[in-house]
Amino acid sequence: MVVNGIIAEYNPFHNGHALQIRQGKEETGADYTIVVMSGNFVQRGAPAMLDKYSRTRMALEGGADLVLELPAPYAVASAEYFATGGVNLLHKLGVVTHLFYGVENGSLQDMERIADVLLEEPEDFRRLLLEQQRGGMSYPMARNNALVQYDPSLFNASTLLGSPNNILAVEYLKALKRSHSNILPHPILRQGSNYHDRYLGNQYTSATAIRHAVTYGENLQSLENVMHASAFDTLMQAAKSHSVMDVDDFSEMLLYKLLNEADKGFEEYLDVDRELSDRIVKNLSRYTRLSEFIDYLKTKDKTYTRVSRALFHILLDIKDTDIEMLRLINTTPYARILGFRKESEGLLTLIKSRSSIPMISKYSEAKRLLYHESFQILEKGVHISDIYNAAVSGKTHAPLIRDLTAPVIVLKENE
Repeated sequence: MVVNGIIAEYNPFHNGHALQIRQGKEETGADYTIVVMSGNFVQRGAPAMLDKYSRTRMALEGGADLVLELPAPYAVASAEYFATGGVNLLHKLGVVTHLFYGVENGSLQDMERIADVLLEEPEDFRRLLLEQQRGGMSYPMARNNALVQYDPSLFNASTLLGSPNNILAVEYLKALKRSHSNILPHPILRQGSNYHDRYLGNQYTSATAIRHAVTYGENLQSLENVMHASAFDTLMQAAKSHSVMDVDDFSEMLLYKLLNEADKGFEEYLDVDRELSDRIVKNLSRYTRLSEFIDYLKTKDKTYTRVSRALFHILLDIKDTDIEMLRLINTTPYARILGFRKESEGLLTLIKSRSSIPMISKYSEAKRLLYHESFQILEKGVHISDIYNAAVSGKTHAPLIRDLTAPVIVLKENE
C-alpha cells in the first residue's frame, strides 16, 4: 500500500494545495493521503485565519483522506521543531511511504547536502556560524553565510534557503534523517506566485495573497478562481459571520497577560531571551495593537516573525519546559484525529494495527491511552484552542465552543 504524507497549515486551503494532493496521488499511485495540520495557531507566530475544523473540512473536500493535528508546541515553534513534530508523527503511524512538500526551487540533492551539514554541525561550521551571529546578523543570514564559507560548493544556499517553503524542505530532510525513517522525500515545485506574494494570480496563488485580500477588504469574489469551490464557500461564510481571525484580534488578551507578568519578566517562555523580555517591559506603555507592538520590538537580529512567535508563546503559555518535555519524550506522542473521509476508514484500521503512538479522537480516550507527560501536551493544546475560540466568540458574539466538545469531521461520500 502507498500512503502519501503532507505537513501543512492550509491557512487557507487553495488550488495549489489541491494540486499538491492530486499530483502526489498521480505520481506515486497512492491509496491514501494523510495530512498533519497545524491547529488554531500557525508556525509564523499568528492565529490561523479560520479555525482548525473549518480548515480540516477544506482539506478533506480538497482530496485528503485523513487530517491529524500537529501538537500545538510544535505548530507554533521554529521551522525545525515544526518539521520534527510533523515528520515524527507521520513516521510513527507506520503506514506512510512518501512525504510530499512544496519547494520554490532547487534540487533534492542540493537540499540534502545542506541538510547534512546543518544536521551534523561540524565544528568548523559552528565556529563560522557563531562568528556571523556575533557580528549582529540574524540567524537565517548567519546560517547562509556560514554554509557558503564552510563549503563554497553550496554557493546557492542563500537562494535555496531564501523562502519559508525551502527552509521547511531542508528541515523535513533533517527530521527524516534524524528519525532514520524509510519515508521517501518527494518535493513538488510550487506553481504560480511565490510564498510571500500579496497579489492574487489567475489560478495558483499564495495563502499570503488570500489573507492579504481578506484583511484589506479586497473583492472577495476574486478568490473564487484561486480556491477549491468548497474552500471558497467556507471562507465566504466565515467572512460574513466575522469569524476570520488575525493577529490584532488577540491584542487585549496579550496586553492583559503582559501587564500581569511584567514584574517577573518573560524569559521562561519559548524564544524569549533577556533582551527581548526587557524590550517588552520597556515598551509596554506604547502598546496599542499587537501588530504595532511587534513592529516596535523587532530589531536587526529579531525579525517580525520571530517576535510575533515569541509574543504568542507568552499568550499561549508555551515555555521552554514544554519543548524540553518533547525532547525527553523524543517523539510526537499521539495522533489526534481532526477529520477523515468515510470511505477511508480502512486507513484508520491499518494505522491502529501499525502505529506506535495512540490515535486519539475523544478526550476520554486520551486519559486512558496517554502517559502523564503526553497527556499534558494534549491538555496544553486543548487550552490553546480554547484561547482561540474565546477570541472568536468575543469577535462574533457567538457562544464559546470548547475544544473538548468539537466533533471529529467525517466527510461522507456524497458530500
